[in-house]
Parts: sequence; C-alpha cells; structure tokens
Amino acid sequence: MLGAFLVFMFVFFVAIGVPISFALGVVSFTGIACMPDIPNTVVFTKMFNGLNSFTLLAVPLFILAANLMNEGGITEKLIECICDLVGHFKGGLAYANVLVSMVFAGISGSSQADTSGVGKIFIPSMEKQGYDKGTSVGVTAASSTLGSIIPPSITMVVYAGISNTSTGALFMSGIVPGILLGVAQMLVVKAYSKKKNFPQSERVPLNIALKHTFVSMPALLTPIILIGGIVSGLFTPTESAAFACMYALLVGIFFYHSIKISRLPHILIETMKMASLSLFALATANSLGELLSYYRLNVLVQGFFTSLPGGRLIFLVVVVLFFLFVGTFMDAVPAMILFVPIILPSAVALGISPIILGLIIIVTLALGLVTPPYGLCLLLASSISGISIEEGFYGTLPYFLSSLAVLLLMLLFPDVWLIIPATLFPGMF
Repeated sequence: MLGAFLVFMFVFFVAIGVPISFALGVVSFTGIACMPDIPNTVVFTKMFNGLNSFTLLAVPLFILAANLMNEGGITEKLIECICDLVGHFKGGLAYANVLVSMVFAGISGSSQADTSGVGKIFIPSMEKQGYDKGTSVGVTAASSTLGSIIPPSITMVVYAGISNTSTGALFMSGIVPGILLGVAQMLVVKAYSKKKNFPQSERVPLNIALKHTFVSMPALLTPIILIGGIVSGLFTPTESAAFACMYALLVGIFFYHSIKISRLPHILIETMKMASLSLFALATANSLGELLSYYRLNVLVQGFFTSLPGGRLIFLVVVVLFFLFVGTFMDAVPAMILFVPIILPSAVALGISPIILGLIIIVTLALGLVTPPYGLCLLLASSISGISIEEGFYGTLPYFLSSLAVLLLMLLFPDVWLIIPATLFPGMF
C-alpha cells in the first residue's frame, strides 16, 4: 500500500511541474519516515555520501569552464571561425551549429551549457538569415546532446562513479559515436538544405578566415589538451576539469582580455546555481535508491532482465526503450543513480562490458534531452526562439531520428566501440 502511494506521489509531483530533484527527495523522505525501524537521518546520510566523491568534483568544474568560455568570448570566437569555414555552403549556419557543438562538447562536458551558450548566438543568427524557427531550434537542441557523449562528459563522470569503471576508458569510447552522431545530423542538414532551400553566406576571404582561425586556436586546442592529458595519464578527469577552468580563465584574461576580475564572483555564483541542479538531483536520487533497496526492487528488476529471452541484443534493446521512456521525465543524473546499479549486474552476467552499457545508456539519456515534456535542451532552445515545445520538437524530430539510427548501430555492433579504449587501456579489457 505504501509503495503504491509513493509511486502516485512521485507521478503527481512530476505531473504538476515540481522539479525532479525535489520530487525524489520528498518521496524518499516520506517512504523512509513511514518505516518505524529506519531512522530518518538515513536520507541525509545517503544524500551526503552520494556527493562525497572526488570524481564528482568534475561536475561543477566543467560547468565553470564552460561559463568562463562564454564570459571570455571564446565561444563567439569559435563560432566565428567555424562559420568562416562552412558558412558559404547551402545550410552553412546549420552545419556550423553542429560542428561548434562537437568542439564545444570537448570543452564543457555539458549539453545544457552547449544549448545556453551556443544557442543564444546561433538561434537568433539562423532566424535572421532566413531559417524557420523549428529548424533553428531543432539543429541547436539536437546537436547540444553531443555535449553528453563527446569527451569530456559530465554524465560519463557520474556513470563511472556509479559503476566503478574507468572514466578515461569511457571517455575514449564516446569519441567515435559522438562524431557519427554529428555526421548523421549534418546529413539531415544536407537533405533539408535542398528541400527547404536553406540560405548560405558569402565566402569569407582567406586572410580573414586565417585570422579568425588563429584567434580561436585556444578554444580549438582545448579538447585536444584535455583528452590528451587524460589518455597520457598526465591528469585524471577531475584534474582535467580543473585544468580547463584555469586554461579558460588565463586565456580569457591574458589572450582575449575579455574576462574582468570583477566578474568572477558573478561567474562563480552562476556556476554554483547550475551545478546545484545536477548535484542535488544526484543526492536525492541516492536517498531514493536506499528506499528502493528496502523494497528489494533491485532484485525484482534484475530478475526481469536476466529472464529476458534473446541474449545481449534483446537486453540492450529493452535497456534503450526503458531509458528513452525515463528520459522523457527525468534528467540523466538521477536516472543513472536509480537504475544503473540495478541493471549493471544483469549486463555483466550476459557478458556486456560496463563501458558499452554506460555508453548506450548515456547516448539514450542524451536523446531524452530533446524529448518532451522534460527535454531540457529542447526547453532551453525553444525558450530562446520563443516557440512552444511542441513546435520545437517537430523541428528537432529529423535530427532525433538520425541519432536513433546511430544508436541502433551501437546496439547491433556493441563491441566495435571498445576498439579505441581497449587500445589505449589494454589492461582493462
């Protein structure tokens, strides 16, 4: 009876628009408070322990790095450089949107930061050039999902902490799928550029393009420095996030002269606000996970997954369908906290690498960022353009379907994506 009431409470809170982190916290506290043999302090202990991790320190640091990039005008320089390269093609701004997201993903590690930073520039620019609002929102929202897949990635850091797997190996597994997703989205742009007669810009003179490329070089080098440092063992993913912050700060102050010391308190406050959303959701999800363990839900779900016929493929298909559903109303961090510990033992029993499972779950939950009603990237992009989320999703749909096609390839050939991490980290496979 209590279990049914808690499920109803959670669904009701989500339906009326209560933030998912608060819904998880209230439900977990109510459930444990109704159990006479368990002290209420368990909720707060689990919340604290869930955040007491050196690995998770990378979350606010990557957000800070993205905010410093935006404040320092590095994002604008990057956009200007890539627009010079592809803007003269039909649909050039749409191509540039995807390419900038791919590069920005290697800096910020956050899809939401991509949508906020890149979307504020690209969406008005695309609409001014003649793109319809649905296309400008669709390309921006869909390409922003690459921030969760192309390393470094905040969601990968969280998954690695939950599953006790190598963050570096998980990062390396996301490179090829992330590039394929970007290429698939650009193929959709190419197809629609003829159908919708997308506009194009005039070709930028070579000397100006070279000048813009030189100016944006610090931003272009950032992903190479971060990933190279992790692969070489020079620093851990968390240390790479700290390095990204220092790099962005120094470049903004001394190279671009665009970051003012007086603005640093504002940047730090904005970072804390953004980081608190993910970290508080992670903390409350930990407490709800403790409640679910008392109901032995993990045993029931594990039994369901291990009893599935058809082996690994059917298992992975069910996992994708499950997380596609979860992603419509829940952010990636609490979804992984709640369900990865339940699903992971079944995957290992079927011979599925935790790295592959994590990659597929992360890509699936990234797609949830553009699916209503919760899709945060879709909400942000739609609000920038001033259209409804339904109109925004209609514009996003072709790019969403192209990403699903890449996800299907990942399901059919799961071991292929282990080639790069197995080569760079041979002792782990």
